[in-house]
Amino acid sequence: MKKPQKITRVKLQIEEINDFILFGLVSSEPDYKLSLALNKKLSVSLKNISPVMIFGENEKELLFSRFSDSSESPDRIFNLISNRSGKYFLLKKLRNIDYIFHIHDPENRNIVSEITSSLREIDTITAVFNIDIDSIKDRNLNLVIQ
Repeated sequence: MKKPQKITRVKLQIEEINDFILFGLVSSEPDYKLSLALNKKLSVSLKNISPVMIFGENEKELLFSRFSDSSESPDRIFNLISNRSGKYFLLKKLRNIDYIFHIHDPENRNIVSEITSSLREIDTITAVFNIDIDSIKDRNLNLVIQ
């Protein structure tokens, strides 16, 4: 009879690298006007693409507008996503935020203060918040950071 093999468990230390930045924007302007202001100030080219779709109460389909730009470099992506659809929110914990500005830039993590000051200079933006991704526990967060 064979002696049973001893099972050894190995725990791997995986460091999750967040190579994106999230900003919360407060603005009373419609999404297309805000995207034009961002295009002008940040020298990007945000364009309307397919909206973020989720199912709310009673399986009601909710659409949140999304503008995106990846023309400069395939690694550098800008997304402007509406956080409101009528009385519903994409990220419920961020009810005071009108838009989520998502920047994916793996090469340059030191642009946070530069972009924050540029966003604050736009007249149509009332407030800018740097969102800590670890503090948000919302299932819809994955839809924002895709």
